[in-house]
Amino acid sequence: MQKMGEIPLPYMGTTTRCDFFYTADHEWINFKGSIAYVGICSFKLTGFREIHSITFQKSSGFLKAEEVIATISYNDYRIEAHMPVDGKILQLNKTLLSEGKNILVKQPENSGWIAVITPAQPYERKGLLLPKTYQLNLKRRHAK
Repeated sequence: MQKMGEIPLPYMGTTTRCDFFYTADHEWINFKGSIAYVGICSFKLTGFREIHSITFQKSSGFLKAEEVIATISYNDYRIEAHMPVDGKILQLNKTLLSEGKNILVKQPENSGWIAVITPAQPYERKGLLLPKTYQLNLKRRHAK
């Protein structure tokens, strides 16, 4: 049940991905009107079997594109999740703050979202990749 003041969780399982975009550094953003859900792609989590810790840099406030939202650790591996666009963090995924943090490995582009933001320019997609372009870039990098 949603509490007063909480942002509703996305149900991404049946969503069309027309408002789903990617960065070249393997973050994603799913625009939902005036807000957006952000996270990291499964490719960026290659080598992670589980999440040992997540350290959030800021729980709310304005961040520029490419600023670090969180640092994610597994054994000696550490990766950073960055803001895909300029915007204000409204809410962090509370599931990642508890024992449920491994949802990030299991469903990184669904329930494993990291934060809900208000994009500074809600209709600006400059510098973001469409899903098809992102997939093509991945295939090119790993083609033999």
